[in-house]
Amino acid sequence: MKTIIAWFAENHIAANLLLILVVLFGASALLTMPQKSFPDIDVPIITVSVLYLGAAPEEVEQGVCVRIEEELEGVEGVKEIRSAANEGICTVSVELFEDTDKSKALDDVKNRVDAIDTLPTETEKPIINLITSVRSVMDIAITGPKDERALKVLGQRVRDDIAALPSITQVALINTRPYEVSVEVSEASLQRNGLTLDQVASVIRRQSLDVPGGAIKTTDGEILLRTQGQAYSGEEFENLLLSSDSDGRRVFLKDVATVSDGFEDTDQALRFDGDPAAIIRVSRVGDQDILKITEEVNRYLETASGSLPEGVTLTVWNDNSRLLRDRLSTLLDSARQGFLMVLILLALFLRPRLAFWVSIGVPVAFLGALYLTNYLGLSIDGISLFGFILVLGIMVDDAIVVGENVFAEQRKSRTLLEGAVLGTQKISVPVIFGVLTTICAFVPMLQGVGTSGQIGAVIATVVICCLIFSLIESQLILPAHLGHQDVKTEAGEIYLLMVPVVGILLLEFAWDVSSYIGLAVAVVSVMILLHAFSLSQGIATRLVRAQERFSESVEAFINTRFRRLVAQAVSARYTTLALAFVFFLSGLGVIG
Repeated sequence: MKTIIAWFAENHIAANLLLILVVLFGASALLTMPQKSFPDIDVPIITVSVLYLGAAPEEVEQGVCVRIEEELEGVEGVKEIRSAANEGICTVSVELFEDTDKSKALDDVKNRVDAIDTLPTETEKPIINLITSVRSVMDIAITGPKDERALKVLGQRVRDDIAALPSITQVALINTRPYEVSVEVSEASLQRNGLTLDQVASVIRRQSLDVPGGAIKTTDGEILLRTQGQAYSGEEFENLLLSSDSDGRRVFLKDVATVSDGFEDTDQALRFDGDPAAIIRVSRVGDQDILKITEEVNRYLETASGSLPEGVTLTVWNDNSRLLRDRLSTLLDSARQGFLMVLILLALFLRPRLAFWVSIGVPVAFLGALYLTNYLGLSIDGISLFGFILVLGIMVDDAIVVGENVFAEQRKSRTLLEGAVLGTQKISVPVIFGVLTTICAFVPMLQGVGTSGQIGAVIATVVICCLIFSLIESQLILPAHLGHQDVKTEAGEIYLLMVPVVGILLLEFAWDVSSYIGLAVAVVSVMILLHAFSLSQGIATRLVRAQERFSESVEAFINTRFRRLVAQAVSARYTTLALAFVFFLSGLGVIG
């Protein structure tokens, strides 16, 4: 390892090339990495739903749920079977082991359920699905129309408009009652027309359908035949012919029944701010970018009011992209604050030039970790950002330790390069093993199972990737910069330090990219003017002298008073341990 450190330090072009590659690959990953509110968690669960309309929960349990559970016992790869019996429906959840072949298990469950021949005749065909990850992005509340049908028609229109947007693939209208055409037949009308209820049902079933009629081959081609008789509205059902007599008398469905074109009779209802409402739910699947989806929907909402009827309001509710935006804001704020603190503290205790290159290791390690996590299939989401925030305070430790030791060696060596090589080599083993020890603490999280295990694996992967690139930057790139970048004047050191400081501070004042560029140009212009009129050299000299006095006073304190205090603590080790134990118990008491 010492040979590699020395080679990179002596060949600074190779170190700069490595730095450029890390930055370029990290920037490309940042532009292409999918952004989600939550990572896609693999849920190995198969659901079986069976409708048993009109049945009480007890009947559903005994007639459907129990029989499905008994049939599914012994299916390979099944971890647990749970069932729920509600009025008119049975839902069975089959949880699989993590290493189970989900496609094979789904086929086995389908075959077992299809083989059941003891279900009540009133049950409908079982619906069997493997749960897929469909994440909600945002909900849009539609209010305005008081009529339920008008509200649903408007909701369908808005849903279709949003579905037509380029980045949108999953849109659903929820919390609205399904359409239903009910046919109420009275006994008196049946007797008056000489019909039975079964005859009426048979005619509706027979006439309300589309039937293919085959094909006719001609010299000009093939003509497909199809009869269209499917009734969809109440008026179309009313005009279905039930019977006709030899005298020409015809009986239609409207003659014997009351046809109601409405909604299913359910307890479902939704009000938003006290008004009847419908909800449009926009979701994402796979690697779709949640921020891009949100931006497109918001742009549509800004322009949709002009094309909608008067009084209609579209309100964004439950925007899940806010979690990602909040985490991104927290990460960026923490990174800026941490970067400035490292920069200022190192500049005070060491040198401005050294502080600049040590602090550069933070964004470099982040960019490298972004590339590696993207390569491993992770995304920018609430969990991965938590990992970045968690490791933010750890990853800069390597560069600080290396920088401090290099600074100490450079003061004793004849050249900057010799000090950089010796300073890095002397502490390479403890630094490397320190990083490996931290990595070992997160490795068990990679082996977790279930939903919590997958979340822990995302955090551990991010932390490990950041630590790896932090180690690479501190051992291979940093020594080359500290050994070759020799600033000749105090003004040069101050300018070098001011570049990242001003760049970060401008982020707090700029409101967009163009304003940031404008402010940066203004600051650079002022600095050039100060240098041109030789005003900066005097200020820089005073700052450097003040930094040297501060650093010397701290070193004097460490070598005198602090050293004596440490010696006394070591000599009176039992008293020191007793005090530490007292403070520990006091802390436990405060927590308790």
